[in-house]
Amino acid sequence: MSGDPWLELAENANTYTPLGPKDERIVTERYVLWMGPGEEPGWNVAQRFRFEPDELDEVRSEIHDHLRGRDRSACSWEVGTHARPAGLVDALHELGLVDDEPTSLAVGMVLSEQPAAGPSEVEVRRVGTDDEFYEAERIAAIAFGAEPPTRRSYEPDPNNVIYLAYADGEPVARASAAFGERGATLFGGSTLPEARGRGAYRALIAARWQDAVARGTPVLVTQAGPMSRPILGRLGFREVCEIRILVDRFVA
Repeated sequence: MSGDPWLELAENANTYTPLGPKDERIVTERYVLWMGPGEEPGWNVAQRFRFEPDELDEVRSEIHDHLRGRDRSACSWEVGTHARPAGLVDALHELGLVDDEPTSLAVGMVLSEQPAAGPSEVEVRRVGTDDEFYEAERIAAIAFGAEPPTRRSYEPDPNNVIYLAYADGEPVARASAAFGERGATLFGGSTLPEARGRGAYRALIAARWQDAVARGTPVLVTQAGPMSRPILGRLGFREVCEIRILVDRFVA
């Protein structure tokens, strides 16, 4: 592994981020399996692979058994730069796994120096009410082309925080962060199309940096896709690894 102290967090984020109330994590010497509240592959992630080539079938069978025991029939395999064995992505393709859509490549990025502040006209607040949670979900659904959310009750989690950015008093962007012992892992940054270019994304980065510093872990890491990599690079994030994401569907 590289000497970068945050590489492991950037490459295998679900291995180290704090668990939410409905999350579960199974840690073994050969792999880590994180399971969230949903049945979709993105809520069931296998990663941090460290095994021999002839153990692949056994490892995959173990992962399937864990998921079947929870009535799930699909998961994602996140194969980082330093996963073993070498050639794991090709071996998984031969077993029938397919590349994730719309992109199967994420880049682990790290920010370890203070970023630029957000514009003064953009205010960032932590989500704390049901209405604020709904607004955050609504913004994400619009930005990512998903179905509109339904209203749900929200219980704030001090280690998994959602943020809203406001411009002219209206919520225009959202993001979240998981605060662990190694640093803060960023997720879900999204801005309404009509509000892009006003610095909301930058303000959300700055707010999460401030909270990470306050917790004594002044580092932000994220797994970036093609849309976010350029802006993150301009904000001072550096690329440290790559993660290939494959989908594994099987009989429950």
